[in-house]
Amino acid sequence: MFTKARLTLTGWYLLIIMMVSICFSAVIYRVLSSEVERFAVVQRTRIERRIQDQLIFPDLPPVNLHQQIAVLDPDLVRETKQRILLILIFINSGIILIAGGLGYILSGKTLKPIAAMIQEQHRFVSDASHELRTPLTALKTNLEVNLRNEDITLPEAKQTLVESLEDAKHLEQLSNKLLTLSQFESSIHTNFSLIRLSDVLPYAIRAVTPLAEKKHITFHKKIALVSFQGNMHDLQDLFITILDNAIKYSPEKSRIDVQAISTQKDIVIRIIDYGIGIAKKDLPNIFDRFYRADSARSKTSSEGYGLGLAIAKRVCEAHHGAIHVESAINKGSTFTITLPKKQLA
Repeated sequence: MFTKARLTLTGWYLLIIMMVSICFSAVIYRVLSSEVERFAVVQRTRIERRIQDQLIFPDLPPVNLHQQIAVLDPDLVRETKQRILLILIFINSGIILIAGGLGYILSGKTLKPIAAMIQEQHRFVSDASHELRTPLTALKTNLEVNLRNEDITLPEAKQTLVESLEDAKHLEQLSNKLLTLSQFESSIHTNFSLIRLSDVLPYAIRAVTPLAEKKHITFHKKIALVSFQGNMHDLQDLFITILDNAIKYSPEKSRIDVQAISTQKDIVIRIIDYGIGIAKKDLPNIFDRFYRADSARSKTSSEGYGLGLAIAKRVCEAHHGAIHVESAINKGSTFTITLPKKQLA
């Protein structure tokens, strides 16, 4: 499909260029032909005058007979026009070849982002279908097995309902994350207001504290007192996602450092864990949708859909900021979030 579209676009480029070139060539041919004819008429008139003057004044130098014949010869004018036409045809043929090659290259560059977007869309649909299939299959299988069991007891039926409810919750979480990601990718403008960093980060830390306490993980905080323009709800989700990942992939009785400093234009937040880290080959892809590293991080018992970091990146982009990660296996990871104090219009 991409090759066909590229050839079609190249054809349109070539057609437009050739139409312009042919129009200019027709104008040039008409102008040059008129000039050749005008030149022949002027020369003929001059020679006729000189002949008349020579008859009146015999002392004048004689007219060159070859020049007279050449100017008065209509075949020479016709041949000159034909040569002009051949030159223009040759030039247009060169333009076709050059424009065709350049048009093919340009169409490839033009369609490359579209092809990447289509490929990304196909991958998204495939990954989303895969993620949805797992809880749906579990839900369907569980219900079908228990419906066929004629001797099912009330406790067993209740257990079936509990398991089905868990699968339904997983589906709800996945659909909510997909909806959130879709909203950010649809360029829906976020409502900003003046917020304090000391309200956003502590809230996120409190939200993940129960999970940290289960692994006896402590937080070391150093948060600057600064206010800036942002969306509190989105930023809370952003920091909860980063902190939640830091806890999941950190060993028990370790620590997580949360640092936030204020520069002249930006706020820089660093969340540092000392866990299992991320492999170098996985770092460029961790913010992609549904991406889960096949390194040691994926060997943990943690659950997820691979959407949290993708949403975190979109939140940073919506705030005209950036998110960056540095990591090494068995040494931990450092997520750096940079947010401008004043949002761009």
